[in-house]
Amino acid sequence: MLEYHSIALLVKQAIEQGVAISALIIADQAEFMDKSTEELFSIMKKNLDIMREAARKGVAQDLRSTSGLTGGDGWRMNEYALKGATLSGTFCASAITQAIAIAEYNAAMGKIVAAPTAGSCGILPAAILTMIEHGASEKDAVMALFTAGAFGMVIMNEASIVGAEGGCQAECGSAAALAAAALVEMAGGTPDRVAHAAAIALKNQLGLVCDPVAGLVEVPCIKRNAAATMCAITSADMALAGVKSVIPIDEVISAMWEVGETIPQTLRETGTGGLAVTPTGLAIRQKILGA
Repeated sequence: MLEYHSIALLVKQAIEQGVAISALIIADQAEFMDKSTEELFSIMKKNLDIMREAARKGVAQDLRSTSGLTGGDGWRMNEYALKGATLSGTFCASAITQAIAIAEYNAAMGKIVAAPTAGSCGILPAAILTMIEHGASEKDAVMALFTAGAFGMVIMNEASIVGAEGGCQAECGSAAALAAAALVEMAGGTPDRVAHAAAIALKNQLGLVCDPVAGLVEVPCIKRNAAATMCAITSADMALAGVKSVIPIDEVISAMWEVGETIPQTLRETGTGGLAVTPTGLAIRQKILGA
């Protein structure tokens, strides 16, 4: 049985067995849960379906969050992307659209998959759904979710995925690492390149603070989902090109935890620092929550 304390060990075992990381994980989880791999695949497929539905509903023009603070940007980005004249190209524009849409749908109390958290729910789904749009198979997408899940388990065991503990680097940073890993596996990358992609993505999110305006998972969280998705795509492309992270992924995870412990409490999901206490941030808080 795997213990999920080291991504390097997962990579080593996948290489030794000559399989993708996802195949290693689904077999291990089937044994642990006393279920068939087919059953687990079906369960994960339902998660993918929820992600897809959230992306579809998140681009509604009249979508608004419960607070009224956000909504409609998924629609705006989608309309812009459909014109085909984006600076970032069709792949990235679609990914940005879906990251925003899913995060806005979450703010509107829609059903999402925490991937790994609700605040970072748009990043991994956006990456995977965009790959499907551009020719990847649904089977590969579902399997990539097992790889992402395994990486998330290691991060949870060795550091944190909670903004209140480690800042937004623990949420959007971890999600970017998961998304980068999934992208590389879906693109046919080797297990070691999957790990390098995750390392590059996470280390480029180190130090990201959690400063939600009015204490809500909306501003700046939704747009950070889009930015972290771009980080994941960039990291995946570098890893697929053979670019390696000088610092191994397990050490990056440890560094993320260390950095998180040094982030002031005001910048760890309390809504008492950063953007949350700008004049505009305070005015929004007053409007929504009162004195």
